[in-house]
Amino acid sequence: MITDRLPKDGMILCAVSGGVDSMYLLCRLRELGFIVAAAHYHHGLRGAEADRDETFVRSFCEEQSIPCCTERGDAAAFARENRMGIEEAARILRYGFLERAADQMDAAVIATAHTADDNAETILLHLARGAGLRGLCGIPPVRGRIVRPMLDVTREEAEAYLQARGIPHVEDSTNAGDGYARNRIRHTVIPSLRTENPRLAETLSRTARLLREDESYLAERAETFIADNLTDGSLPGKALAALPKPVASRVVRRMAGEISSEHVEAILHIAAVGGTADVPGMRVVSSAGRIVFGATEQPRLRERIVRFGEPLLLEEAGIVLLSKKINECPTDVYKSFNTFYFKCENICGNITVSARKPGDRFLPVRRGCAKTLKQLFLERGIPAWERDTFPVLRDDRGILGVFGLAAAERVCAKPGDMDILRIQRILLDSEEGDRIDASGHSSYPCE
Repeated sequence: MITDRLPKDGMILCAVSGGVDSMYLLCRLRELGFIVAAAHYHHGLRGAEADRDETFVRSFCEEQSIPCCTERGDAAAFARENRMGIEEAARILRYGFLERAADQMDAAVIATAHTADDNAETILLHLARGAGLRGLCGIPPVRGRIVRPMLDVTREEAEAYLQARGIPHVEDSTNAGDGYARNRIRHTVIPSLRTENPRLAETLSRTARLLREDESYLAERAETFIADNLTDGSLPGKALAALPKPVASRVVRRMAGEISSEHVEAILHIAAVGGTADVPGMRVVSSAGRIVFGATEQPRLRERIVRFGEPLLLEEAGIVLLSKKINECPTDVYKSFNTFYFKCENICGNITVSARKPGDRFLPVRRGCAKTLKQLFLERGIPAWERDTFPVLRDDRGILGVFGLAAAERVCAKPGDMDILRIQRILLDSEEGDRIDASGHSSYPCE
């Protein structure tokens, strides 16, 4: 039994079903001098047999003066409500109970009775279903405050221990059938493999231990890369793509969660060449050479006509546009491009506001050469997922200006120019925005 992860002082809460393995766990730890308590969960699945198990555990602990905590649940109902399998539902309910019981009894750790045989079954199941290195590591010896001290103990050894000391146990009748995948592995696959290697469980446990060492090293390298490069939820794309694949994939899963290998490949692809990848729970985008995890998809700004003198609400961008005709252009123009001053005589036709369009290109004021909108966005480091909400003002000849970025040279007024159209951007969550009743859509005639 592995005891180096168990506290010398403080209570160990043992998960006790009443079967061979859990009774070995409870009694062996107590024999070794540890302070133990028992926790038993009734899943509501096996009728009178489950009632029997609960009564057995309670009675045994009472006879041995071992503190015991029990709880009942309905795993079948929980599975239906959450659209999951019975086994998964039972596991979630059971571990939730164990955590609550540990809190209630002030236990230092929770010990479960997973054996070397359980570990072998888990490894073979993962192998059959398809797993990487992490899956082939088997059952982790420690996860949070859950410890599994019996991973070096075989089921045969546990049975011999109980028999030698006359310790009772109960049998779960469902273990005899082949309705569950684990049972089929236990009854069919493992006996066959043991004809080749009688010490199969011990061998697979040793293999899992070696693989855990490899996994630990790769995970550490991934964590180091993230610690050195993470900024505002983003990582450098080229550096991520250049990592060895085993490290890069762990970086991606550390950032995006337990996603499929296909989704990992999609993210590594955009790290190398750019683009966007939607994975379960988040959007990942390449922007300005960095991979942003959890980018929010913004709605595209729809086209509207600007009407002179009436506020225009752009709810997608969270702003209001205010337009007004003034007599003279002021001196402090084009510092932030939140307010535009256009010469009315140079505006052609109606003014509209919309999102960017393919091929958008114009001559920005004071730039000396034409620029595409894409070039302007890149220069300012505007993330790709935000670009469809940047308001672009246009007339019949093309772009007049892009709020926050640039104004077009052909319509820009200079200080002292007369007959000016002022168009101002107000953020809705600003103090000025709170005072605006935004409405109205139409066109603005310059004359």
